Amino acid sequence: MRAGRLRAVGVRCARGVVRVLRSCAIILGWAALLMVVLACTPLPWRMHHWLGTAAGDLGLRHPDRIVVLGGSGMPSGPELLRLFHAADLARRFPQAAMDVVHTPDTAVLHAMVAELRHRGVEAARIHGLAEGTNTRGQALAYHRAHPGLAGTRIALVTAPENMYRSVRAFRKAGPGEVYGVPAWDTPLFSDLAYHHRSIGGGRYVPDVSGSNALRYDFWNRLKLQITCLRELAAIAYYRLNGWV
Repeated sequence: MRAGRLRAVGVRCARGVVRVLRSCAIILGWAALLMVVLACTPLPWRMHHWLGTAAGDLGLRHPDRIVVLGGSGMPSGPELLRLFHAADLARRFPQAAMDVVHTPDTAVLHAMVAELRHRGVEAARIHGLAEGTNTRGQALAYHRAHPGLAGTRIALVTAPENMYRSVRAFRKAGPGEVYGVPAWDTPLFSDLAYHHRSIGGGRYVPDVSGSNALRYDFWNRLKLQITCLRELAAIAYYRLNGWV
């Protein structure tokens, strides 16, 4: 009797696990289908743009300090984009101090400072801070290192997808007027169409030479959804902790 009951319990558990796995597979399938559908629309671009601008951008304001947030390796695409925009701000506003905030990796921090100097920013203007392993930690460390920021206008440079959370975190951590400068990349306006057969395209291979939407836009929007979803999850976590 006992062995029979144990077998019955085991069968019920196995069926429960199968039901859970089936439900998870269905949910993941619908989520994947939704992402494919959204990749055919401009909604991922709009969400990315919202993350970059919703917290308030610098606009025509003159900053007193320019703060570049690091987080990637050096050199890397995201880091170089941020430094490019920061150096441009330094040229436009020569009175503003330049602060580079990175995780406790002094090698990357020194490489970032060297890149700014290579782009024409004077060494005396640049102040490095290697402290904080997330945006909240960096915001707290920055305000500790620079007391008395009340009335100071700060231009915060970081990746567009991180801008909303970064600006709100710096405003929450201490005084000062904080505005965002998203490190947008420059769009490509070249005509990327080609002649499929003239470059040796196969006769039975689909010709997508004139469809930039299929070759590039669809995949870019698909990747952008992952970026935005990750950032929305981070914003929710920061809200739950009261950091933004």
